[in-house]
Amino acid sequence: MPVKSRETVVASGEGLKAGACSDGGFWVFGYGSLMWDPGFAFEEVTAARLHGYHRALCLLSVRNRGTPERPGLVLALDSGGSCQGLAFRIGAETAGATREYLWEREMYTGAYRPRDVPLRLNDGRRVMALTFVARPDHEQHFRAQSPEHAAELVRQGIGQMGTSLDYLRNVIGHLDGLGITDGPLHRVLILAEARQA
Repeated sequence: MPVKSRETVVASGEGLKAGACSDGGFWVFGYGSLMWDPGFAFEEVTAARLHGYHRALCLLSVRNRGTPERPGLVLALDSGGSCQGLAFRIGAETAGATREYLWEREMYTGAYRPRDVPLRLNDGRRVMALTFVARPDHEQHFRAQSPEHAAELVRQGIGQMGTSLDYLRNVIGHLDGLGITDGPLHRVLILAEARQA
């Protein structure tokens, strides 16, 4: 299957109405950097769980946390399992601008696919939300052979926004602060830091 460009995805309308609420706002699910650096205004934020996808270091970073020659490794949602994260409710007055911002932030290489996914919020509510999941057919999609292999990519990645190692440290620090346990990520971080030392 050919990989769609950002322009093709937007033009096709794929994901443009994901998470929409009846009042014109929408929900967004954050599982990585959106949790601590959303970059948009929101009316509400709450813990949430998504079933059918899990948080994984499965995306090669060739700009923000690496280069094409020496890619880093960053998070995406990969199929299977479940994921705890944060749900943000965006108001109607900023909905259009927020969607445009999210497309610029997440869809610049086409490595993600926008999805309308069901969430269970911490208070028991169920909502539909926009999120971005890994495209298994994209050249940046990556499954490490081992935690050691993943740690090597995390250790080497340096891009426009810093290192892949600092990114992983930040992710784990915020997950720990939210009480979200993710053993596989901790394992990769321990290995990456040991190799860095």
